[in-house]
Amino acid sequence: MALDILLADEAATIRFGEDMALAAKRGDYIALSGDLGAGKSTFSRALIRAIADDAMLEVPSPTFTLVQTYDLRVPVAHFDLYRIADAAEIDELGFDEALSDGICLVEWPEKGFGALPAEGITLTFTHEGNGRRVAIDGPAPALSRIRRSLAIRTFLDEKGYQVATRRHLTGDASVRAYEHVYTGDQRFVLMDAPRHTPGPILAQGKYYQQIAHIAEDVKPFIAVGRHLVARGLRAPEIYKADIEQGILLIEDLGSEGVLDENGVPIAERYRESAACLAHLHGQAFARDLPVADGIVHHVPDFDRDAMQIEVSLLTDWYLPWKRGTPASDDERQAYIAIWDDLIASLASAEHNLLLRDFHSPNIIWRPEASGTDRVGIIDFQDAMIGPSAYDVASLVQDARVDMPEGVADSVLDYYLSLRANHAGFDRTRFLRDWHVMAAQRNCKLVGIWVRLMQRDGKPAYMRHMPRTFRNLTRALSHPDLAPLRDWCEKAGILATES
Repeated sequence: MALDILLADEAATIRFGEDMALAAKRGDYIALSGDLGAGKSTFSRALIRAIADDAMLEVPSPTFTLVQTYDLRVPVAHFDLYRIADAAEIDELGFDEALSDGICLVEWPEKGFGALPAEGITLTFTHEGNGRRVAIDGPAPALSRIRRSLAIRTFLDEKGYQVATRRHLTGDASVRAYEHVYTGDQRFVLMDAPRHTPGPILAQGKYYQQIAHIAEDVKPFIAVGRHLVARGLRAPEIYKADIEQGILLIEDLGSEGVLDENGVPIAERYRESAACLAHLHGQAFARDLPVADGIVHHVPDFDRDAMQIEVSLLTDWYLPWKRGTPASDDERQAYIAIWDDLIASLASAEHNLLLRDFHSPNIIWRPEASGTDRVGIIDFQDAMIGPSAYDVASLVQDARVDMPEGVADSVLDYYLSLRANHAGFDRTRFLRDWHVMAAQRNCKLVGIWVRLMQRDGKPAYMRHMPRTFRNLTRALSHPDLAPLRDWCEKAGILATES
């Protein structure tokens, strides 16, 4: 269903441009119709500046040049077709190429002589009082994105941030996206986490997210974050929340990470991150965590089904891509049996709260703080109760960056030294479980990289594949993982990738 909104003044039109900048994506054709002075140029300027994250960016009118291009996070081409004489000129301006790579804003699309796409996002501006009204139409998926962005603007308005400025922060490999929200001299982070859309039923009447215990709303983030703070760790404070819509306005812990300017791990910061894990693992965990009045989040177990559904990504996604044929029934059954034995052996492992993705993208370095407060932790909504060795493996074998061998060893040794005085800690047993958890995580990751490429159209993650196999090879060096190592060698996947 088409949308229709009133923009009371120019400031409202600028905010609408910012809202559309958060909704638009590569391949969007946005047709802008309306009389002279109706707001098309104001809107376009606001959208381009928002994508550029530069409020002072020069955005000239394309009236005489016919097109202005901007090499931004998402490239933008701004067309004005008022002066073209025939459709051939649109081809000469490079419209198709621009659309394949980015966003095309087109003023006076009615002069396109049928050469423009039949389907796109249309914005029709009309004067109304001292402001303007805009009618929005387009394909259902595009309208859904726009409605979501406008809902976030309504959330900010209702929570007292009527003049907030919004800018893209991150969002790629999951349904969650993040924004920076500015009000005066304050900067917040907004989490945009709509409830998961159920996938196909895989087993026991459940879909993948349910079996793997992936958070389906923002309740786990609220609950686990508060639990971490109560345990002496640093998670962002939550200032405003709409639990039903999945929108949270949270503390901005900063933008400094654990890598240097060249993307190389900083050993001290990784060791301090390991100290946070040691601090957490030295305390008792809780399963039922409060969210809000009458709402409790039950932290799930990293159980057999969850571990198996994750490692099956190797046989379901990686092997078919690598070899061109799916895993045979015998291969699959042997693989499942090996993992059943390894998972059963973890029953007596040390268990605690497992953060799941404790590595460089989710660790904020806070140099002005001290102790565990220096390490800001984000992206913990998928936390489970499981072998504490898992998060140590996630940190030491960072999936996104090459860990120099000396740094990886020093981080692991530092964690072990801090745990040495904890009652009942068994170093030998922990290291054995570390290898199992590292293998489990890397078997999952090799499938995830292929799935992101093939299903989600995100091939950039494939650059992590060689590193993942190097990490898997190290994990498989423990004698207890000899059966899995043999299976991988027979499947022909270790020597070619590592």
